Amino acid sequence: MLSFDPNAQTERENYKLLIGSVIPRPIAFVTSRAANGTLNAAPFSYFNVVSSDPPMISVSVQSRAGTPKDTAQNAIEAGEFVVHVVDETNVEQINRTAASLPRDESELDLTDLTLVESEAIAVPGVNEAKVRFECRLEQVVELGGTRLLIGKVVRFHIDESIYENGRINHDLLKPVSRLAGTNYAKLGEVFSLERPK
Repeated sequence: MLSFDPNAQTERENYKLLIGSVIPRPIAFVTSRAANGTLNAAPFSYFNVVSSDPPMISVSVQSRAGTPKDTAQNAIEAGEFVVHVVDETNVEQINRTAASLPRDESELDLTDLTLVESEAIAVPGVNEAKVRFECRLEQVVELGGTRLLIGKVVRFHIDESIYENGRINHDLLKPVSRLAGTNYAKLGEVFSLERPK
C-alpha cells in the first residue's frame, strides 16, 4: 500500500488522488444570476445531499487562481440558484458550459439549452433537465479558496416520465457521473442489499 503526505504534495497531486478515488461523483449543473443580470451556468462534481428535513443540497465551488468563480459569487450575492441533475440526454450540452468566459458572458450562449422560469426564485432553470431544484442559499462555508454552498430546496421539478409512486426511476433518469480526467460514467449494474435490522 502506498502512503502519501498531502502536506508534501502539490494541490494538483492531491486533487488527482481525490478525484480518481472518490468516484463516481454526481454532477450538479448550476444556474445563477449576476448582479448585472448575466445568467451563469456551470457543472460541478463536488455535489451531494445534505439533509431531507429540511431538504438541502451542497455544491462545492473551488476558486480559480484565487478568485471566486461566478457561480459562488452570484449565489452569495443573490442568495439563490438552481441545481439540475445531469443525465445522458444533456451531458454534452452541459459540458460546453465548463468553458471559462468573462463574467459578463453567459455560458448558456454556447449551448442549445432552453430556459424555463422558476416558481419560487428569480433564477431560471434549464428545460432539458429531468430534475431541477430551486434553491435559496442557506449557508456558505469557506474552506480555504473553496466555497461550500448549502442550498435549501424550495421547489422540486421532476419530469413526470421518471416519477413513479413518489420515487425517481433511476433507469429512466439515466444520470451521468464524473470520474477523473475527461471520463464520465453511466449507471452500471444495479444490485440490492437488505439493511441489517
